[in-house]
Formats: sequence, C-alpha cells, structure tokens
Amino acid sequence: MTKIAVLGAGAWGTALALQACRAGQAVTLVARDAAKAGQMRRDRLNPRLPGALLPESLRIADVAPVDAELVFVAVPTQHIRANMGRIGGTVPLVACAKGVEIGSHKLPLEILADAAPDHPLAVLTGPNFAHEVAAGLPAASVVASTDAALREAVRLAVGTPTFRLYGNDDPIGAQLGGAAKNVIAIAAGAVTGAGLGENARAALITRGLSELSRLTLALGGKAETVMGLSGLGDLLLTCTGAASRNFSLGVKLGEGHDLSTILAARTGVTEGVTTAAALVARAEAVDAGMVPANAGKIDMPICEAVAALLAGTLTLPDAMRQLLSRPQRDE
Repeated sequence: MTKIAVLGAGAWGTALALQACRAGQAVTLVARDAAKAGQMRRDRLNPRLPGALLPESLRIADVAPVDAELVFVAVPTQHIRANMGRIGGTVPLVACAKGVEIGSHKLPLEILADAAPDHPLAVLTGPNFAHEVAAGLPAASVVASTDAALREAVRLAVGTPTFRLYGNDDPIGAQLGGAAKNVIAIAAGAVTGAGLGENARAALITRGLSELSRLTLALGGKAETVMGLSGLGDLLLTCTGAASRNFSLGVKLGEGHDLSTILAARTGVTEGVTTAAALVARAEAVDAGMVPANAGKIDMPICEAVAALLAGTLTLPDAMRQLLSRPQRDE
C-alpha cells in the first residue's frame, strides 16, 4: 500500500483520489482550505463532482501529509507555483494539470522544476473526463517521465484494469498535447456553435493536430507522442465530448455569447482560456532559449486565432476568413 496525497480537490483531483482508493492505496485528498475539507468530510461529497460518493477510506485534509510517498499535483496550471509551499521533503511529484503558465510560458513540469527542484517529476495526462474516471468507467492515460522507475511507481499506484496507464519517456510531448488540445477544442466548439458543420470541425481538428506536431517536434518532443493518448487521443475527446469545458465554451462563443458572461456562469476552470496566449508565446520564444534556435517560426494559425478571439482583438467571422484565406499547399 502506497501513501498518496492528491493536492487539489477540484473535479479531476477528486476523481484521481477515488481512482487511487480503487487501486488499494492510502489516499489523502488535500483541499485548498479547512472549510472545504470539513464540508467534504461531513457530506462525503464534492459539489465539483456531483454524484461521486467519497468513501470513508479517503482521508480529506487541508494540509498535505508529511509521510506521503507520492503526490499528485491536481491544481490548475496557473496555481501550481503558489501551492508548492504546501509540499515538503523530496517526495516524487506527478503533475496532473494541463496548460502553459502565463508570464513564464512554462509547462507544468517546468514550473515544478522551478518551485520544487529536489523532487523527482512525472506527468499524468490523457483523454480522461473526471466524472467517468470517478465512476470507474474504462479509461486509459499516460504517465510520462524520463525516470523509468517513477513511471512504474505511478502505474502501480493508480493503475487498475479499468484505468490503464501507459508509460512514456517524452514528458515534453505529453504536456504539449494536454495544453494545445484545450486551445484547439475552443476553436472546434466555435465552429460547431457557429453552425459551420461537421466537415469544418473535422478539418480544424486535423489541422490543429498538425500545429501540435510542429510545436512538439520543435521543442524536442517525439512524433509518436503526438499520435498517442496524450496527443491525438486527448484532442479527439476534448474536441468532440459534450462534457469538455473548452469545447462547450467554444460553442457559446460560436453562438455569439460574450466571453466574460460565459466564464461568469462557470465554477470550474477552462484551461484553454488562459493557455491560448501563453502557448502562442511559447511557440514564438525561439530567442528565449525555450525553443531550439534552428526551429524557426512555428506556424500555429489556429492557436493564434483562438488567442486573438479570446483577447477580443479578432471577431469569429474574421478569424474564420483569416484561416480560410491561407495559401493552399500540399498537406
């Protein structure tokens, strides 16, 4: 039995905690404050994950246990850095967030390497809706790390017959898949909301996959990662699943709703909104040493259009015209 802490009691953190319990581990779910932890202990429910009963075996606290042997960091990407003071020692950390940090333009493992430099690191990512993992429905995911022993430890800690974990030694590619798919899903949702048809959505998803591939290779990731669970698999789920927060936000934008109004009606984080501009900036960061100097400009027209749309500097009709008027060339 492994002592596991899950930092972050949102929908995904709670689902991971339930999955770790299902795998037979000793699990502590760490909420952001004592009031929230107390409410969940009392009700054995989390309002962020309706219908999922929290078993008595799941410990709920607002402080991470000092004896944890593995910590899953399931807070949103923009809050990872601020939460690292809650983790002591050199316990291995598994990033479970998807996105790019505003300002630094860093991926989750890069943020952890800054804020917790002495900890072994891995990332858990893939095509997973929290409510389905919480319910024990069949799913697969990727644990990526350059440390093979850590990959195996994570797989043993939370893997079960219905939650299959595949190892991967390309954490850069795995993280970029999780970040880019949220941005592309907003575009796919906008196409749907604007009534442009399934052909248009399929074309956009496919060209979005090309953007992800270009960026991944430029940053040192692998082409096969892009075509795996953390790339194509996550992209397909997020761009087609009705439960996708990013896709549903895009649908609302396509229908003509204002971004601030959409966000005001939501309780969960829609990562693509904060990731879009940061991802584009990362793609442009050749001279900052974050992209190999020989990579040149990384062409990402869909992600650039989404970033401009969210910033209010481009309308949806103009974005569509801009994308459709690009020069035709061989695929």
